[in-house]
Amino acid sequence: MQLRILHRTAYRYDEPVKYSAQALRLTPRREGRQRVLGWSMQAPGRRIEQVDAHGNVTHLLTVEDPHKEIEIVVTGDVEVGAEGELLPHEGPLSPLAYLFATPLTVANEAINSLAKEYLDGDRALREKLYALATGICERVRYKKGTTSVEDSAAAALARGEGVCQDQAHVFISCCRAAGIPVRYVSGYFYTGNGNGDGTAASHAWVDAWIPEAKSWLGIDVTHREPTGVQHCRLAVGRDYLDAAPVRGVRRGGGREMMDVDVLVSKASDQ
Repeated sequence: MQLRILHRTAYRYDEPVKYSAQALRLTPRREGRQRVLGWSMQAPGRRIEQVDAHGNVTHLLTVEDPHKEIEIVVTGDVEVGAEGELLPHEGPLSPLAYLFATPLTVANEAINSLAKEYLDGDRALREKLYALATGICERVRYKKGTTSVEDSAAAALARGEGVCQDQAHVFISCCRAAGIPVRYVSGYFYTGNGNGDGTAASHAWVDAWIPEAKSWLGIDVTHREPTGVQHCRLAVGRDYLDAAPVRGVRRGGGREMMDVDVLVSKASDQ
């Protein structure tokens, strides 16, 4: 499937910002069955491109002149093929790098109990992983506006509500507690209705390591299904902070207001 993507992020401030720096992970990964046909980025200031330790294309954006707004727009076409559900491992880091907990994914007693309930036993690993995804969605119901990017997996599980980011973090925390390497994936999701939805189009899911295949299995925890041609991968990491599409710091500016628009459609619909 060929997807056409438009992603706009705008920041506005009450007072002039003296200096800002943003790490942009807004370029789709070139891997496996995913091919970038064309991609462009528009943003003020200076940009330096690099590839981080997880293999993500990252741009460091700096704006050094006083400003009261920043607008970042990326657009392009990505082709996602349907060849198999497994993704071979690429990049400098070993899969074992995704076995260790981070502050957002550290396990507590409730996480350990959930991991034991679904990941113990003699069933095939894939079967256990999909059962875990179902169990998490029953315990952490999808609800917009109930979470922030600082919330941990343990907090989301205790609250019982969250978004795709929270469901992915709970899944990662459970798997790591059971000794299964898992990484967080940020990206875009085609809803199938011909135009994007700001909630559904910007999405997060996980890659779970399948040792006998020496490959990653992409699992959309929110939808309880394998990832497929409707998923465009932006970045991977140990948790959200490693794979956030836009993350930065600033000096000055007072109150910040952020506006995000994401549109994902089939290129043939345009």
